[in-house]
Amino acid sequence: PGDLPAPTLLRRAPRHGWGRGTYPAASALESLVEFVTKMVYFLELSDEQKEFQATARKFAREEIIPVAAQYDKTGEYPVPLIKRAWELGLMNSHIPESCGGLGLGTFEACLITEELAYGCTGVQTAIEGNSLGQMPVIIAGNEQQQKKYLGRMTEEPLMCAYCVTEPGAGSDVAGIKTRAEKKGDEYVINGQKMWITNGGKANWYFLLARSNPDLKAPASKAFTGFIVEADSPGIQIGRKEMNMGQRCSDTEGVGFKIAMGAFDKTRPPVAAGAVGLAQRALDEATRYALERKTFGKPIIEHQAVSFMLAEMAMKVELARLACQRAAWEIDVGRRNTYFASIAKAFAGDIANQLASDAVQIFGGNGFNSEYPVEKLMRDAKIYQVSKTNN
Repeated sequence: PGDLPAPTLLRRAPRHGWGRGTYPAASALESLVEFVTKMVYFLELSDEQKEFQATARKFAREEIIPVAAQYDKTGEYPVPLIKRAWELGLMNSHIPESCGGLGLGTFEACLITEELAYGCTGVQTAIEGNSLGQMPVIIAGNEQQQKKYLGRMTEEPLMCAYCVTEPGAGSDVAGIKTRAEKKGDEYVINGQKMWITNGGKANWYFLLARSNPDLKAPASKAFTGFIVEADSPGIQIGRKEMNMGQRCSDTEGVGFKIAMGAFDKTRPPVAAGAVGLAQRALDEATRYALERKTFGKPIIEHQAVSFMLAEMAMKVELARLACQRAAWEIDVGRRNTYFASIAKAFAGDIANQLASDAVQIFGGNGFNSEYPVEKLMRDAKIYQVSKTNN
Protein backbone atom coordinates (compact mmCIF):
# COMPACT_ATOMS: atom_id res chain seq x y z
CA PRO A 1 0.00 0.00 0.00
CA GLY A 2 2.87 2.42 0.65
CA ASP A 3 3.93 2.23 -3.04
CA LEU A 4 0.55 2.95 -4.61
CA PRO A 5 0.80 5.39 -7.56
CA ALA A 6 -1.11 8.67 -7.30
CA PRO A 7 -3.92 7.63 -9.71
CA THR A 8 -4.60 4.52 -7.59
CA LEU A 9 -4.80 6.58 -4.43
CA LEU A 10 -7.04 9.14 -6.08
CA ARG A 11 -9.47 6.50 -7.34
CA ARG A 12 -10.15 5.86 -3.66
CA ALA A 13 -10.56 9.55 -2.91
CA PRO A 14 -14.18 10.46 -3.97
CA ARG A 15 -15.40 9.78 -0.43
CA HIS A 16 -12.99 12.54 0.65
CA GLY A 17 -14.42 15.07 -1.79
CA TRP A 18 -12.34 14.54 -4.93
CA GLY A 19 -13.80 13.53 -8.27
CA ARG A 20 -13.16 10.04 -9.69
CA GLY A 21 -10.02 9.87 -11.75
CA THR A 22 -9.07 13.53 -11.20
CA TYR A 23 -6.08 14.98 -9.45
CA PRO A 24 -6.61 17.33 -6.51
CA ALA A 25 -5.90 21.02 -6.73
CA ALA A 26 -2.88 22.34 -4.83
CA SER A 27 -5.17 23.42 -1.99
CA ALA A 28 -6.18 19.78 -1.45
CA LEU A 29 -2.64 18.39 -1.13
CA GLU A 30 -2.71 18.60 2.65
CA SER A 31 -5.92 16.59 2.67
CA LEU A 32 -4.28 14.01 0.43
CA VAL A 33 -1.30 13.69 2.79
CA GLU A 34 -3.64 13.28 5.76
CA PHE A 35 -5.69 10.70 3.84
CA VAL A 36 -2.61 8.64 2.96
CA THR A 37 -1.18 8.88 6.49
CA LYS A 38 -4.36 7.67 8.14
CA MET A 39 -5.30 5.01 5.60
CA VAL A 40 -1.91 3.34 5.11
CA TYR A 41 -0.37 1.27 7.88
CA PHE A 42 3.40 1.61 7.40
CA LEU A 43 5.44 -1.33 8.66
CA GLU A 44 8.81 0.37 8.18
CA LEU A 45 10.05 1.85 11.44
CA SER A 46 11.38 5.39 11.57
CA ASP A 47 14.96 6.05 12.64
CA GLU A 48 13.73 7.26 16.04
CA GLN A 49 11.62 4.13 16.53
CA LYS A 50 14.56 1.93 15.60
CA GLU A 51 16.72 3.78 18.12
CA PHE A 52 14.26 3.23 20.97
CA GLN A 53 13.88 -0.42 19.97
CA ALA A 54 17.64 -0.95 19.85
CA THR A 55 18.19 0.75 23.22
CA ALA A 56 15.50 -1.37 24.88
CA ARG A 57 16.84 -4.54 23.23
CA LYS A 58 20.40 -3.89 24.42
CA PHE A 59 19.19 -3.10 27.95
CA ALA A 60 17.05 -6.26 28.12
CA ARG A 61 19.73 -8.62 26.86
CA GLU A 62 22.72 -7.15 28.68
CA GLU A 63 21.20 -6.01 31.97
CA ILE A 64 17.82 -7.70 32.56
CA ILE A 65 18.37 -11.29 31.40
CA PRO A 66 21.51 -11.91 33.52
CA VAL A 67 19.64 -11.08 36.76
CA ALA A 68 16.05 -12.08 35.91
CA ALA A 69 16.25 -15.55 37.48
CA GLN A 70 17.58 -14.13 40.76
CA TYR A 71 14.78 -11.57 40.99
CA ASP A 72 12.30 -14.37 40.25
CA LYS A 73 13.66 -16.44 43.14
CA THR A 74 13.78 -13.65 45.71
CA GLY A 75 10.74 -11.62 44.63
CA GLU A 76 12.83 -8.52 45.27
CA TYR A 77 11.63 -5.32 43.61
CA PRO A 78 14.10 -4.50 40.77
CA VAL A 79 15.02 -0.97 41.87
CA PRO A 80 18.40 -0.82 40.06
CA LEU A 81 16.82 -1.91 36.76
CA ILE A 82 13.97 0.58 37.13
CA LYS A 83 16.44 3.40 37.76
CA ARG A 84 18.47 2.33 34.74
CA ALA A 85 15.39 2.17 32.52
CA TRP A 86 14.46 5.68 33.66
CA GLU A 87 17.97 6.93 32.83
CA LEU A 88 17.75 5.42 29.34
CA GLY A 89 14.38 7.04 28.64
CA LEU A 90 12.55 3.70 28.55
CA MET A 91 10.03 4.66 31.26
CA ASN A 92 7.11 7.11 31.19
CA SER A 93 7.17 7.31 27.40
CA HIS A 94 3.56 8.57 27.28
CA ILE A 95 4.17 11.71 29.38
CA PRO A 96 3.56 14.78 27.18
CA GLU A 97 6.42 17.09 26.25
CA SER A 98 4.58 19.91 28.05
CA CYS A 99 5.25 18.04 31.30
CA GLY A 100 8.88 17.28 30.50
CA GLY A 101 8.27 13.88 28.92
CA LEU A 102 8.99 12.38 25.51
CA GLY A 103 5.38 12.39 24.34
CA LEU A 104 5.78 9.12 22.45
CA GLY A 105 2.84 7.29 20.91
CA THR A 106 1.43 3.91 21.84
CA PHE A 107 3.25 2.32 18.89
CA GLU A 108 6.64 3.38 20.28
CA ALA A 109 5.60 2.20 23.74
CA CYS A 110 4.86 -1.23 22.29
CA LEU A 111 8.27 -1.44 20.63
CA ILE A 112 9.95 -0.70 23.96
CA THR A 113 7.67 -2.99 25.96
CA GLU A 114 8.21 -6.00 23.71
CA GLU A 115 11.97 -5.75 24.10
CA LEU A 116 11.82 -5.31 27.89
CA ALA A 117 9.42 -8.26 28.21
CA TYR A 118 11.84 -10.38 26.20
CA GLY A 119 14.26 -9.93 29.09
CA CYS A 120 11.76 -10.47 31.91
CA THR A 121 8.04 -9.72 32.00
CA GLY A 122 8.19 -9.14 35.75
CA VAL A 123 10.69 -6.31 35.33
CA GLN A 124 8.76 -5.03 32.33
CA THR A 125 5.49 -5.01 34.28
CA ALA A 126 7.05 -2.99 37.08
CA ILE A 127 8.30 -0.46 34.54
CA GLU A 128 5.17 -0.40 32.38
CA GLY A 129 2.85 -0.22 35.41
CA ASN A 130 3.57 3.51 35.49
CA SER A 131 1.89 4.01 32.12
CA LEU A 132 -1.40 2.55 33.33
CA GLY A 133 -1.39 4.80 36.38
CA GLN A 134 -0.47 7.86 34.34
CA MET A 135 -2.91 7.35 31.49
CA PRO A 136 -6.10 8.66 33.18
CA VAL A 137 -4.20 11.83 34.12
CA ILE A 138 -2.94 12.18 30.54
CA ILE A 139 -6.43 11.64 29.15
CA ALA A 140 -8.54 13.71 31.55
CA GLY A 141 -6.29 15.61 33.97
CA ASN A 142 -6.21 19.39 33.83
CA GLU A 143 -2.97 21.26 33.12
CA GLN A 144 -2.19 21.79 36.81
CA GLN A 145 -2.70 18.10 37.65
CA GLN A 146 -0.59 16.96 34.71
CA LYS A 147 2.33 19.22 35.54
CA LYS A 148 2.19 18.29 39.24
CA TYR A 149 1.85 14.52 39.00
CA LEU A 150 3.41 13.73 35.62
CA GLY A 151 6.11 16.36 35.80
CA ARG A 152 7.62 14.95 38.98
CA MET A 153 8.07 11.57 37.27
CA THR A 154 10.40 13.10 34.69
CA GLU A 155 12.58 14.55 37.44
CA GLU A 156 13.34 11.30 39.28
CA PRO A 157 12.45 7.58 38.91
CA LEU A 158 9.16 7.61 40.81
CA MET A 159 6.36 5.05 40.49
CA CYS A 160 2.59 5.43 40.37
CA ALA A 161 -0.26 2.91 40.36
CA TYR A 162 -3.71 2.31 38.89
CA CYS A 163 -6.13 1.35 41.65
CA VAL A 164 -9.33 -0.10 40.24
CA THR A 165 -9.43 -3.85 40.98
CA GLU A 166 -11.10 -4.97 44.23
CA PRO A 167 -11.72 -8.33 45.90
CA GLY A 168 -15.15 -8.46 44.25
CA ALA A 169 -14.56 -6.37 41.12
CA GLY A 170 -11.93 -7.07 38.52
CA SER A 171 -13.10 -7.15 34.92
CA ASP A 172 -16.54 -6.10 36.21
CA VAL A 173 -15.42 -2.55 36.93
CA ALA A 174 -19.01 -1.42 37.44
CA GLY A 175 -19.11 -3.64 40.54
CA ILE A 176 -16.65 -1.47 42.48
CA LYS A 177 -17.58 -1.04 46.16
CA THR A 178 -15.07 1.64 47.20
CA ARG A 179 -17.02 4.80 48.00
CA ALA A 180 -16.17 8.49 47.87
CA GLU A 181 -18.26 10.86 49.97
CA LYS A 182 -17.90 14.61 49.60
CA LYS A 183 -17.50 16.48 52.86
CA GLY A 184 -17.01 20.22 52.39
CA ASP A 185 -14.28 20.79 49.82
CA GLU A 186 -12.84 17.30 50.19
CA TYR A 187 -13.77 13.68 49.54
CA VAL A 188 -13.47 10.89 52.07
CA ILE A 189 -12.74 7.56 50.39
CA ASN A 190 -13.37 4.20 52.03
CA GLY A 191 -12.74 0.81 50.44
CA GLN A 192 -10.23 -1.87 49.56
CA LYS A 193 -8.17 -2.40 46.42
CA MET A 194 -6.10 -5.43 45.45
CA TRP A 195 -3.76 -6.76 42.74
CA ILE A 196 -2.34 -3.24 42.33
CA THR A 197 0.92 -3.28 40.36
CA ASN A 198 3.52 -1.07 42.10
CA GLY A 199 0.99 -0.58 44.92
CA GLY A 200 3.60 -0.64 47.67
CA LYS A 201 6.12 1.46 45.75
CA ALA A 202 3.94 4.19 44.25
CA ASN A 203 4.36 7.91 44.90
CA TRP A 204 0.71 8.51 43.97
CA TYR A 205 -2.34 6.56 42.82
CA PHE A 206 -5.13 6.92 40.29
CA LEU A 207 -8.13 5.53 42.15
CA LEU A 208 -11.64 4.80 40.95
CA ALA A 209 -14.47 5.04 43.49
CA ARG A 210 -18.27 5.18 43.50
CA SER A 211 -19.26 8.80 44.15
CA ASN A 212 -22.97 8.47 43.36
CA PRO A 213 -24.87 6.82 46.25
CA ASP A 214 -27.66 5.77 43.86
CA LEU A 215 -26.89 2.12 43.14
CA LYS A 216 -29.14 2.27 40.07
CA ALA A 217 -27.17 5.08 38.47
CA PRO A 218 -25.51 4.13 35.16
CA ALA A 219 -21.78 3.43 35.35
CA SER A 220 -21.03 6.55 33.31
CA LYS A 221 -22.45 8.70 36.13
CA ALA A 222 -21.69 6.58 39.18
CA PHE A 223 -17.90 6.79 39.47
CA THR A 224 -15.21 9.43 39.90
CA GLY A 225 -11.49 9.14 39.31
CA PHE A 226 -9.20 10.52 42.03
CA ILE A 227 -5.49 11.25 42.25
CA VAL A 228 -4.33 10.23 45.72
CA GLU A 229 -0.90 10.95 47.21
CA ALA A 230 0.66 7.79 48.62
CA ASP A 231 1.33 9.49 51.95
CA SER A 232 -2.29 10.54 52.45
CA PRO A 233 -3.59 9.80 55.97
CA GLY A 234 -5.54 6.55 56.26
CA ILE A 235 -3.85 4.56 53.48
CA GLN A 236 -2.78 1.09 54.57
CA ILE A 237 -0.58 -0.99 52.26
CA GLY A 238 -1.22 -4.73 52.30
CA ARG A 239 1.40 -7.44 52.06
CA LYS A 240 3.27 -8.11 48.84
CA GLU A 241 1.75 -11.06 46.98
CA MET A 242 4.01 -13.93 45.92
CA ASN A 243 2.52 -14.86 42.59
CA MET A 244 2.88 -17.78 40.22
CA GLY A 245 4.99 -15.65 37.87
CA GLN A 246 6.32 -12.11 37.44
CA ARG A 247 7.40 -12.25 41.06
CA CYS A 248 9.60 -9.16 41.12
CA SER A 249 6.66 -6.96 40.11
CA ASP A 250 5.21 -5.43 43.28
CA THR A 251 1.53 -6.38 43.63
CA GLU A 252 -0.55 -5.28 46.68
CA GLY A 253 -3.71 -6.09 47.96
CA VAL A 254 -17.08 10.86 34.57
CA GLY A 255 -14.43 8.30 36.38
CA PHE A 256 -15.67 5.11 34.72
CA LYS A 257 -15.14 6.45 31.20
CA ILE A 258 -11.67 7.70 32.13
CA ALA A 259 -10.72 4.30 33.55
CA MET A 260 -12.05 2.50 30.50
CA GLY A 261 -10.40 4.98 28.14
CA ALA A 262 -7.04 4.18 29.71
CA PHE A 263 -7.41 0.55 28.59
CA ASP A 264 -7.53 1.57 24.92
CA LYS A 265 -4.05 3.03 25.25
CA THR A 266 -2.58 0.49 27.67
CA ARG A 267 -3.88 -2.80 26.27
CA PRO A 268 -1.58 -2.67 23.21
CA PRO A 269 1.53 -2.49 25.42
CA VAL A 270 0.15 -5.37 27.51
CA ALA A 271 -0.15 -7.34 24.27
CA ALA A 272 3.39 -6.25 23.36
CA GLY A 273 4.63 -7.72 26.64
CA ALA A 274 3.03 -11.03 25.70
CA VAL A 275 4.67 -10.84 22.27
CA GLY A 276 8.06 -10.25 23.86
CA LEU A 277 7.64 -13.33 26.04
CA ALA A 278 6.48 -15.39 23.04
CA GLN A 279 9.50 -14.29 21.01
CA ARG A 280 11.80 -15.25 23.87
CA ALA A 281 10.14 -18.67 24.08
CA LEU A 282 10.65 -19.19 20.34
CA ASP A 283 14.30 -18.11 20.48
CA GLU A 284 15.12 -20.29 23.49
CA ALA A 285 13.39 -23.30 21.94
CA THR A 286 15.16 -22.78 18.61
CA ARG A 287 18.56 -22.43 20.27
CA TYR A 288 18.00 -25.57 22.32
CA ALA A 289 16.74 -27.53 19.30
CA LEU A 290 19.93 -26.67 17.41
CA GLU A 291 22.13 -27.88 20.28
CA ARG A 292 20.26 -30.92 21.65
CA LYS A 293 20.93 -34.13 19.75
CA THR A 294 18.98 -37.38 19.65
CA PHE A 295 19.51 -40.36 17.37
CA GLY A 296 22.67 -38.78 16.02
CA LYS A 297 21.29 -35.42 14.89
CA PRO A 298 19.99 -32.11 16.33
CA ILE A 299 16.35 -32.40 17.32
CA ILE A 300 15.51 -29.48 15.04
CA GLU A 301 16.03 -31.90 12.15
CA HIS A 302 13.17 -34.06 13.42
CA GLN A 303 9.96 -33.03 11.67
CA ALA A 304 7.87 -33.01 14.84
CA VAL A 305 10.15 -30.36 16.35
CA SER A 306 10.75 -28.33 13.20
CA PHE A 307 7.01 -28.16 12.43
CA MET A 308 6.34 -26.99 16.01
CA LEU A 309 8.96 -24.25 15.69
CA ALA A 310 7.52 -23.14 12.35
CA GLU A 311 4.05 -22.80 13.89
CA MET A 312 5.50 -20.91 16.84
CA ALA A 313 7.15 -18.43 14.47
CA MET A 314 3.89 -17.86 12.57
CA LYS A 315 1.98 -17.25 15.79
CA VAL A 316 4.41 -14.73 17.22
CA GLU A 317 4.47 -12.73 13.99
CA LEU A 318 0.66 -12.59 13.87
CA ALA A 319 0.46 -11.55 17.51
CA ARG A 320 2.98 -8.76 16.85
CA LEU A 321 0.94 -7.49 13.91
CA ALA A 322 -2.25 -7.48 15.99
CA CYS A 323 -0.47 -5.49 18.69
CA GLN A 324 0.97 -2.98 16.23
CA ARG A 325 -2.39 -2.52 14.49
CA ALA A 326 -4.07 -1.70 17.80
CA ALA A 327 -1.32 0.79 18.67
CA TRP A 328 -1.42 2.41 15.23
CA GLU A 329 -5.20 2.87 15.38
CA ILE A 330 -5.09 4.88 18.61
CA ASP A 331 -2.06 6.89 17.47
CA VAL A 332 -3.85 8.13 14.33
CA GLY A 333 -6.79 9.26 16.42
CA ARG A 334 -9.27 6.43 15.98
CA ARG A 335 -10.93 4.50 18.77
CA ASN A 336 -9.14 1.15 18.99
CA THR A 337 -11.21 -0.76 21.57
CA TYR A 338 -11.99 -3.53 19.06
CA PHE A 339 -8.39 -4.00 17.90
CA ALA A 340 -6.91 -3.51 21.39
CA SER A 341 -9.16 -6.23 22.79
CA ILE A 342 -8.22 -8.60 19.97
CA ALA A 343 -4.51 -7.89 20.41
CA LYS A 344 -4.57 -8.38 24.17
CA ALA A 345 -6.57 -11.63 24.03
CA PHE A 346 -4.73 -13.12 21.05
CA ALA A 347 -1.21 -12.22 22.20
CA GLY A 348 -1.97 -13.52 25.70
CA ASP A 349 -3.06 -16.89 24.32
CA ILE A 350 -0.07 -17.06 21.99
CA ALA A 351 2.35 -16.32 24.83
CA ASN A 352 0.92 -19.23 26.80
CA GLN A 353 0.96 -21.57 23.81
CA LEU A 354 4.54 -20.75 22.90
CA ALA A 355 5.80 -21.00 26.47
CA SER A 356 4.18 -24.44 26.73
CA ASP A 357 5.62 -25.49 23.37
CA ALA A 358 9.07 -24.35 24.45
CA VAL A 359 8.87 -26.47 27.59
CA GLN A 360 7.81 -29.41 25.41
CA ILE A 361 10.81 -28.96 23.12
CA PHE A 362 13.15 -28.80 26.12
CA GLY A 363 11.64 -32.05 27.37
CA GLY A 364 12.54 -32.91 30.95
CA ASN A 365 14.97 -29.99 31.07
CA GLY A 366 12.06 -27.63 30.47
CA PHE A 367 10.61 -28.62 33.84
CA ASN A 368 13.82 -27.61 35.62
CA SER A 369 14.42 -24.10 36.96
CA GLU A 370 18.03 -24.20 35.70
CA TYR A 371 16.60 -23.62 32.24
CA PRO A 372 14.72 -20.41 31.30
CA VAL A 373 11.51 -21.78 29.79
CA GLU A 374 9.79 -22.93 33.00
CA LYS A 375 9.85 -19.30 34.17
CA LEU A 376 8.40 -18.19 30.83
CA MET A 377 5.53 -20.64 31.30
CA ARG A 378 4.77 -19.27 34.78
CA ASP A 379 5.11 -15.65 33.66
CA ALA A 380 2.85 -16.14 30.64
CA LYS A 381 -0.32 -17.05 32.52
CA ILE A 382 -0.95 -13.52 33.80
CA TYR A 383 -1.60 -12.36 30.23
CA GLN A 384 -4.76 -14.47 30.13
CA VAL A 385 -6.14 -13.33 33.49
CA SER A 386 -5.01 -9.70 33.81
CA LYS A 387 -6.59 -6.54 32.32
CA THR A 388 -9.82 -8.56 31.77
CA ASN A 389 -9.75 -12.34 31.36
CA ASN A 390 -9.35 -13.92 27.94
